[in-house]
Amino acid sequence: MSNEPILFPVNLVWTGGKSGSLSVEGKTVIKSGSPLGSPEEVSYHTPEDLFVASATICYMNGFLNFMEKMHIDSISFECDAVGVLEKVDRSFEITKIEMKAKVVIESEDLREKINRALELAAKYCFVGNSMKCPISHETEVVVE
Repeated sequence: MSNEPILFPVNLVWTGGKSGSLSVEGKTVIKSGSPLGSPEEVSYHTPEDLFVASATICYMNGFLNFMEKMHIDSISFECDAVGVLEKVDRSFEITKIEMKAKVVIESEDLREKINRALELAAKYCFVGNSMKCPISHETEVVVE
């Protein structure tokens, strides 16, 4: 990446109630809702969902990037993440995100490199590093 700032423009259009359509040029529109909205609205992605998802996607992308640099492929990666929303003073905040990643590898010989790639992905995830809540990473590496 260059040292020049990279911009990420989004457009959100209110569609009624507590819903909206979130768009990024050239990408699929995401319907947004509120966790406290109507039954239809709560079925849409909420800011809380997208907050946790953004850190999780960044972690995966970082892992895949480090895997590529280490010349490792043919594995599977899955990550479950939970954001914890709590009342802090008079408002609410996501106070932590807990991630549990599972990686399947073909050979025990890859375990050390995989663990290193997971460690680096967590360390250099710029989305996670931009958040004020702590993010924990639990990992499981399985040989199949």
